Amino acid sequence: MTGDADRPLGPATTVLTGTQGGKYPHGNSLLVTGTEETVVIDPSLTLAHRADVPRADRVVNSHCHEDHVAGNHRYPEATWYLPEADLPGIASVDGIMAIYGFDAAIDATFRRVVVDEFHFTPRADALAYRDGDVFDLGGSVRIRAIHAPGHTRGHSLLHVEPDDVLYLGDIDLSSFGPYYGDAWSSLEDFERTLAMVRAMPARWYATFHHIGVLEGRAAFLERLDRFTAVIARREAALLDFLAEPHSLDEIAAHRFVYRPADPVSFAEPVERRSMGQHVARLVAAGRVAEAEPGRFVAR
Repeated sequence: MTGDADRPLGPATTVLTGTQGGKYPHGNSLLVTGTEETVVIDPSLTLAHRADVPRADRVVNSHCHEDHVAGNHRYPEATWYLPEADLPGIASVDGIMAIYGFDAAIDATFRRVVVDEFHFTPRADALAYRDGDVFDLGGSVRIRAIHAPGHTRGHSLLHVEPDDVLYLGDIDLSSFGPYYGDAWSSLEDFERTLAMVRAMPARWYATFHHIGVLEGRAAFLERLDRFTAVIARREAALLDFLAEPHSLDEIAAHRFVYRPADPVSFAEPVERRSMGQHVARLVAAGRVAEAEPGRFVAR
């Protein structure tokens, strides 16, 4: 299996396009080549199944989720790097499962998926990188890490010089919108990250899923604004729903993140965590109150 087409973005940077344009469970990896070293960023499930895997001296993951580390095992001799806050996730299956925070029943099912379908391979000697760290690959080719939490605690952007490629990871600019439904996710951190990235110029913007590559700031801002607006739409829909009192169980069952017909086994905890954060801040802002213990209503 190979990607739809590898796409050069400059002398040093190539997008290793995932199956169906990087649609989940696949993704779009980056290969960055300097005069001294080569780095692969977020080896995808497509790359895991690919016969002609490009060589790399280092693997750099933007964060620790099953689809972003699915191809790591194809690089057993390379040094692996993850954001410091997400580093515990690559040390063991228990570590990555803690990032999701599922209950026992869903955990038991999804950990099999992570291992069997996404080839999760623990790596106790993986190294941490931090905000501002630079990977120098030689010949003026550099990758700078930018901490961009919200999706996970450690989620990071990676800026490739001199090709001026800003790799966005799971700020994927999709119509689905931002995902902040894990135990290690934060709605407010994600909003701060979106404000930060809006001010970051680049020639190329690359996402792991869906969009793939955008050229130029205007195209990026249009997609980013649509992506960001999903948060406000979810909150507005929640306020409409809370015209009558509802519990968090009822809010989760209503589905504001996933469509009701989507067959997602872990939808309930994701809805609960995502919309629970909206409820908490609406309560703090005085826009929602507890009509009775555990039941919330818009004011």
